Amino acid sequence: MAPLLRSPVARRPSAARAVRKGQPALEVRAAPRPEPRWTFLTNHAHVLIVLSKNPLTVLREVALRVGITERAVQRIIADLERDGFIEREKVGRQNSYRLRLKQPLRHPIEAHRSISDLIDVI
Repeated sequence: MAPLLRSPVARRPSAARAVRKGQPALEVRAAPRPEPRWTFLTNHAHVLIVLSKNPLTVLREVALRVGITERAVQRIIADLERDGFIEREKVGRQNSYRLRLKQPLRHPIEAHRSISDLIDVI
């Protein structure tokens, strides 16, 4: 027979004390925000934004902040480096990334704007 599971509210000592004192044991919490199915910016833009805040950010941290895998971050950084949007420099055992802020954005609709403009908006 499966063990009886209690609700998370019932497991918290503060909730148990509230019940003993004759107060309701309900706790109001905001519902977690669901992950968006899409965003207005690409993962490439998200990686650029994270690196603009801290050029020494390690790939694992970039991946966590953007919500993608480390391997995906590696591919994006390779794309950005190959196309001249960032430059990679070794600092000790770590990489540092310098954004080339004057580079124009790639799509014809936004080509009149630069990486700097994108970073400034965000």
